[in-house]
Order: sequence, then C-alpha cells, then structure tokens
Amino acid sequence: MTFKESLTTLPQYILPHHPLSRMMRQLTHSRNKTWKNLFIKQIARHYGVNMDEAIDSDINAYPSFNHFFTRELKAGVRSIANTTGDIASPADGTVSQAGDITDGNIIQAKGKSYTATDLLGGDEERAAPFKNGKFTTIYLSPKDYHRLHMPLDGRLKEMVHIPGRLFSVNAATANSVPGLFARNERVVAIFDTEIGPMALVLVGAIFVASIETVWHGEVTPPTTEEMRSWEYTRNKAPKLKRGEEMGRFNMGSTIIVLYGNDVMNWEDGFAAGKQVQLGEKIGQTTIQS
Repeated sequence: MTFKESLTTLPQYILPHHPLSRMMRQLTHSRNKTWKNLFIKQIARHYGVNMDEAIDSDINAYPSFNHFFTRELKAGVRSIANTTGDIASPADGTVSQAGDITDGNIIQAKGKSYTATDLLGGDEERAAPFKNGKFTTIYLSPKDYHRLHMPLDGRLKEMVHIPGRLFSVNAATANSVPGLFARNERVVAIFDTEIGPMALVLVGAIFVASIETVWHGEVTPPTTEEMRSWEYTRNKAPKLKRGEEMGRFNMGSTIIVLYGNDVMNWEDGFAAGKQVQLGEKIGQTTIQS
C-alpha cells in the first residue's frame, strides 16, 4: 500500500456509503434530457466507451444514464467460447487476481487475503466445496459492458444477499482495505454445473446503485441489516446456458468466480492485469461431464 493509495482510501471509511449511493441512483435514473445527455456524453468521452458495439449507438436515445450504462451489445460482437470444457469470461473487464484458493483463503492483493467463508456470508458449509479450488476477480470499469453472463451451463441452487459497506473496488482500495470484497455488500449465486458447484459473487461498491439478476430482478436495493437467502428446488430452479446473461450492475463493480478443487484450470496468461472480454475462453474443465 502506497502513501497515495492511503490518501485515496482513508476518507472512504467515514463516507456515508449507502446514502451517497442512493443519491447516485436517483441521478442515474433521472430522465431529464439535459442532465442525462450531458452525463452520458461526459462519461463516454472520458472513458472512451465504444458505442459502435451497442445495439443503439446514439447516446441521446437512452431514456436515462442507467439505460446507457447497462446498454445491450449488438449480436455477434462478443464470441462465446463453445468448445466442450471451455470456461467463458463472465464479463468485460480487468483481471484483478486469479489463482488457487489455499485452505479457504483468497488473494485480494499483495499481502492481503480474505476467506471464502467470509465472502459467502459466513456459512462454512456453503464455502466448503471451494476450500482448495480456483478463483478469479474481474473488475469492471466505467467503460466496460456491465451485464454479466454465465461461464458454464448451470442450474441455480441458492442466492444470498449479504449487506455490508460500499468501499470503492478499484486497485488502490483493493491494495489498502483489508478483506474488501468480504466487507462490501454483495449478491452470491451458487450454481450446480457439470464440474460441481460454481459461485458467482457480484460485489457492490460506492455509487453502485443496484445489483440485479435475470431470475429475481433487482436484489439490492433494498439494503437490509440482515442477510437474505433464497433456495431453489431442482424442478423450479432457473437453468442458464454458458454465455447467457445472469445479472447486471447498475453502475460498475466487480465479479468474483469460485470453482472447486481439481475441476478446472485457468488459461496460460490469465492473471492479474489481463484485459478480458465477455465470452472469451479463460479456463478449461478437467473432469468429464
């Protein structure tokens, strides 16, 4: 952690995370044409958003900033890895970390880690399948496509909403705040797949107005003091194919993916700092379905 990172991070401890995020939600959902067009233009220009990939490339056509931020892509602009055993990237973004879960510990940044148990809401039974598995953390910047998709075919087993803080999830904060991803508000989706359990963890952050899934809709807000969970019986559980949309961030954040022990390997070169696109092959299963 550098001095500059400390200066960036320390004020976040005293900021009113949730009130600020509620305020941002109101702004990003505003349909005031002057305001929303100006906001969209500034963000698109500053971050270099590629509007040629969007179904609607006219930034003035979006009803609100949030509609722009969660814009749909044109068919075919992302290829989904489709060879047997391929594991697809769930998002556009930058790999923050990727590697092994060692005795339940997940690397956050150099010298910092957190546990799978804490990440998944403190339930040791829920975390047990991932104790010595694999993980990746992918950060979505404001320029990225903000819908999240399935890395593998899966049947939903459980969803958990875990309340928490809303620290930023950028690199400076990840290097500074202990247990960042296990402290922030998050939505956990546990899927049964051909290689066993897979956890998709959608981590909230400052100004992330909401997290939603395709089967439930908006999960947060509301933000509650108590953890909430939903279990899905086998005959009623949503089933999603590799590459299908599973959720989205209304404003940007981070997704963490967990797999079990000896069931997959990451692709060579898939490591911290790598830029990835939705659907590209990032790993390979190691067991037969």
